Amino acid sequence: MRAAYRAHARATALSALAYRASFLLSLGGVAFQLVALLAVWRVLLGGGSGGPIGGFDWPHMRSYLLVAFASGALVGTFVDFRMSHRIRSGLVALDLVKPVDYQRARLWETIGGVWIEVAVIAVVVAVSVAFSGPPDLPAGPELALFVSSMVLLVPLKFIMVYLSTLACFWTENFVGVMWARQAITGLLSGALVPLAYFPGWLATAAQWSPFAGLTSTPALIFVGHASGRHALLLVAAQLGWLLLLWFGARALFGRALRQLTVHGG
Repeated sequence: MRAAYRAHARATALSALAYRASFLLSLGGVAFQLVALLAVWRVLLGGGSGGPIGGFDWPHMRSYLLVAFASGALVGTFVDFRMSHRIRSGLVALDLVKPVDYQRARLWETIGGVWIEVAVIAVVVAVSVAFSGPPDLPAGPELALFVSSMVLLVPLKFIMVYLSTLACFWTENFVGVMWARQAITGLLSGALVPLAYFPGWLATAAQWSPFAGLTSTPALIFVGHASGRHALLLVAAQLGWLLLLWFGARALFGRALRQLTVHGG
């Protein structure tokens, strides 16, 4: 059975390599966002000559944006487009008769592209370090929590993408759903603006929402704005949301199948 899931992962990796131009262009958009945000925040924070704003000085913000870039580049392959196409075309019926769990198979397809994304992230971070110097790494316990948070980010981001793509069982247009998901997650995850700059009530709500686990949680731990018990609670919330959404997606998938209609022979 595990071999079947590994086959899904290999298929995604081969697809990313076969369509490497589209794959690299999609990651290039995230890299361009990193460059733009670095330029904007360097001006706002005075490039190290000005004082901190909202608890962030320029070195901390640069490290925060590097983590935000990494989190944005992960789980960026074409799993959602492939899944949405197969649902809208009815080809999902072929997926349902395979002797594998549908949700786990989609997760393994996502994992199949992660190693390529990690390689691209490493190149971009290496270039940034070459020009601007290495960022300060967190202490031992916080570094372990940061790595744990980045690992949890992959299935958490997948399940959010998966949940939004299930909307194709009810709607014919996936692009609008995808844009709405990207807008909401980009804002409430802290990928565009750290949650510390939000109004107090919104910052608190966003910090303990599932979206924070996509950027804010690992980034805050990395720059030292969350440490000790606070960092542990943030990672625990990340894990809790992952479990809740994972089993919630299973329940939603059961309802979605009632909407499936396949025509033709």
